[in-house]
Amino acid sequence: MDPVTQGVLGASLSQSMVRNKKQTAIAGLFGLLSGMAPDLDVFIRSGNDPLLFLEYHRHFTHSLAFIPFGGLLCGALLYFLLGRRWEVTFKLSVLYCTLGYATHALLDACTSYGTQLFWPFSNVRIAWNTMSIVDPIYTLPIITGVLLAAIKKNPRIAKVAFAWALIYPCIGFVQHNRAMTAGLELATERGHVPLRVDAKPSFANIILWKVIYETDEHYYVDAVRVMQEIKRYPGDRIEKLNIARDFSWLDVESQQAKDIERFRWFSNDYIAQDPNDPNRIVDMRYSFVPNQITALWGIELSPIAEREEHVFYSSKNNLTISHREIFFNQLLGR
Repeated sequence: MDPVTQGVLGASLSQSMVRNKKQTAIAGLFGLLSGMAPDLDVFIRSGNDPLLFLEYHRHFTHSLAFIPFGGLLCGALLYFLLGRRWEVTFKLSVLYCTLGYATHALLDACTSYGTQLFWPFSNVRIAWNTMSIVDPIYTLPIITGVLLAAIKKNPRIAKVAFAWALIYPCIGFVQHNRAMTAGLELATERGHVPLRVDAKPSFANIILWKVIYETDEHYYVDAVRVMQEIKRYPGDRIEKLNIARDFSWLDVESQQAKDIERFRWFSNDYIAQDPNDPNRIVDMRYSFVPNQITALWGIELSPIAEREEHVFYSSKNNLTISHREIFFNQLLGR
């Protein structure tokens, strides 16, 4: 989720637990900073290994098991920087920070990116697919509640904001199930028995969904608008990645081959050869127009790379005026 949402969600929970109303703003600040802290893992990266940051983003700092440690670290730091000056005890500093820190990973798991909630016991990336990574309808009421709670020194307002933060993903869960059902119906109408089906919210809403399903040979992507009535927008299909066919020149013992498997894990095996670039492998899960195959990121291989040379990670902004028009037409049900 975006940093602002992570921060204000953490602030809303910390404020909700305040006993001394005078500390409402302080608790909000501590929860805000701690709610954003797990994303400091983005600084774990390597100039030689482009995929290292993919492996470590939403890794140990996002684990449920790490919450007490993350809360303690944030609490100790903020106590010595601010808490002592503002007459907040060490115990309360750690409490406010732990509450804020605890919200982060669970909110991330509501998106489709994947979060390692159960590290170190499992490296499975949990993605409940109930919310977009950015959603102003979710975030703005929480921001409003947190600010009002701080200004009026009223934790009850923060409790209302936090209640909204819990209710909205539940609505997303219902919408997700409806989108999944519509996707299965599309597959059935085409005579397909999918190996798996996923539905993911499109950008900044839980109305328009990208539905991906997999058959023996292909991935199919469609858009589904889920309101009182469900409207479907059939889309594209693409052949699944076949390394022996698509990259016959690749040394299976090379670092590039290993990096493909790392990218496969990150992408939950939704990978295919880019139809516009035969040396690029893309993550099928993300595109601005949900029923199109215009991947936002991927990895690029080189036939002349050294055996120990890594792939190149690339993200492409292919967004055009036409894409925006198609997206909003689908979102508005036109």
